[in-house]
Amino acid sequence: MSALATATVIPTVMQAIDYAEPGGPEVLVAGEMPVPVPAQGEVLVRVEAAGVNRPDVIQRQGFYPPPPGAPHVPGLEIAGTVVAVGPDTDDAMIGQPVCALVAGGGYAEYCVARADHCLTVPSGISMAEAAALPETLFTVWHNLFQRGYARDGETVLVHGGTSGIGSMAIMLGKLFDLKVIVTCGSDDKCAAALKIGAAHAINYKTHDFVEEVKSLTGGKGVEIVLDMVGGSYLPRNMACLADDGRNVTIAVQGGMKAEISVLEIMRRRLTLTGSTLRPRSNSFKALLADEISREVWPLVATGELSPIIHSRYPLRDAAKAHAQMESGDLVGKIVLEIG
Repeated sequence: MSALATATVIPTVMQAIDYAEPGGPEVLVAGEMPVPVPAQGEVLVRVEAAGVNRPDVIQRQGFYPPPPGAPHVPGLEIAGTVVAVGPDTDDAMIGQPVCALVAGGGYAEYCVARADHCLTVPSGISMAEAAALPETLFTVWHNLFQRGYARDGETVLVHGGTSGIGSMAIMLGKLFDLKVIVTCGSDDKCAAALKIGAAHAINYKTHDFVEEVKSLTGGKGVEIVLDMVGGSYLPRNMACLADDGRNVTIAVQGGMKAEISVLEIMRRRLTLTGSTLRPRSNSFKALLADEISREVWPLVATGELSPIIHSRYPLRDAAKAHAQMESGDLVGKIVLEIG
């Protein structure tokens, strides 16, 4: 079956946000480029909203190049309507509202996604809300539950408690019977994290989070640390872990190297792991999407899980969205709205 379209004519060119050279937010500019054509197993989505994430910023800065074959245009999560499908792809998807994790290309009027990386947008959920879900939901679910083996009743320490990742970890933790402790950079952000549902919030600028965690857990420590900092935080994270604890690193905003005690890992049976999602295989992401559709998506449909959206910008203002992301002055997600 060749690519199919709805009655709506698909244009040959579209507006998209791209950059010629790495740099500050100002390098992001709108321009015309060809509408992508879906290949086998892919769908073409008319994008209505796209999430803005920290990896987009790091890519724009020149430190996180797209994987081979991925679009240069930033954007890792989208929501919109399927308007065409590739060869040997179920044409029943045409007209469906979907959100999807994509390898790039989200900051555009049209974007290609793998059919098996799409989730149907439930009724009552806005496209902006749907677009704010895939990247953080896939990341937190995989790292907290699949890599961190989170179990009912366990306590988790999450750094960056009001970020998109942090807010998603708080909400998933509550829904799956985890006690979530977070660190934040201000008292206002701590209050926001508590409002989202964190059990405790520690201002890391005024308190030693290692000592606070020990106090909050009666000296036992937490079972899991979800870490977006890396660097010097790693030995401090280990000090926060209970025996048999697991540290899962998903970003290295504080540095890529750390000095740790191997004897401490052995003596206390600690597990140090981590992952990056974007370079993983299509088959892995499809399995992850399938598990999320079964285990988590029903909670989205009922409204029990809904993203925290801090701000929305039109596509043309992607540079302003990146500037806000870099400022750190936000609670939750930033979304670009298109059309």
